[in-house]
Amino acid sequence: MVLVEAHVGDRSGLGYTYGDAATGVLVRDTLAPLVEGHDALSVRSTTERLRRACRNLGRPGIAAMAIAAVDSALWDLKARLLDLPLATLLDAVRAAVPVYGSGGFTSYTDGQLAGQLAGWIEDGIPRVKMKVGSAPDRDLERVRVARAAIGDDAELYVDANGAYTRRQALALAGRFAADLDVSWFEEPVSSDDLQGLRFVRDHCPAGLEIAAGEYGYTLASFTQLLEHHAVDCLQADVTRCEGIGGFLRVAALCEAANVPLSAHCAPAAHLHVCCAAAPVRHLEWFHDHVRVERLLFDGVAEPAGGALRPDLMRPGNGLELKRRDAERFAL
Repeated sequence: MVLVEAHVGDRSGLGYTYGDAATGVLVRDTLAPLVEGHDALSVRSTTERLRRACRNLGRPGIAAMAIAAVDSALWDLKARLLDLPLATLLDAVRAAVPVYGSGGFTSYTDGQLAGQLAGWIEDGIPRVKMKVGSAPDRDLERVRVARAAIGDDAELYVDANGAYTRRQALALAGRFAADLDVSWFEEPVSSDDLQGLRFVRDHCPAGLEIAAGEYGYTLASFTQLLEHHAVDCLQADVTRCEGIGGFLRVAALCEAANVPLSAHCAPAAHLHVCCAAAPVRHLEWFHDHVRVERLLFDGVAEPAGGALRPDLMRPGNGLELKRRDAERFAL
């Protein structure tokens, strides 16, 4: 985690991304001097200045993640200066965001897989996602274990992280949908393979949605996915796509294209902006990031009835760094 704090007097806002420590170096050495001394209420103009500064560095990747952490911190600071919850500042269209439990890693035993997914169902989250792709010959059996663990009524998603070939993905898509009622197939092939995503989407069973977008950093990436009709549901990650402002720009693309949007990972970072982005369908309650966010922050929302609800009594994004706890992990 690369954490950014932006200060005005005794007020501060925080934002973060997940990436190499080089992301923090870029924030400190290149972006911070472009922020300091400027109007804290003019977030969009500041972020645009950061985008221009990163043009020759290559915006996709580390630069976009650094911008994301700064932009999110600035939006949080603005909301706190105005003494508003961030969702209210962004003009929320919903009071809560549905979540899906996400984990089911390929390193798990069948017992660990079943226990984790069933636990989310017992907690009232009616949709769960597991990883596939590291051992294609075992994937059907693992998904069968998952379906037995969660019952027939829960939604079951699979995420291959681009591990399959086009033909492998298509063959498994038919079995996942017909035999095990899988309704979401994330990155069946690499998200760089736009034609491959379109191929799988065009030929897989009608009830199985294809999703991708978590590796989108700039608007161009998301535009290409939409223009190629490569996905049924677009994904975006606020910690990668240049922050709160970037996520809202992606949401506008989805609204224009009539394609739903799903938020990838980092639930505490996404909650408020997902309340404000009209095309959002749900938010990923990702095991690893939930663990880290609970460890480092006070004010982390917990799911109730399969959804996250922001605490509107807390200003900004509602998070406060547990500074003493965080210090022992500091790089």
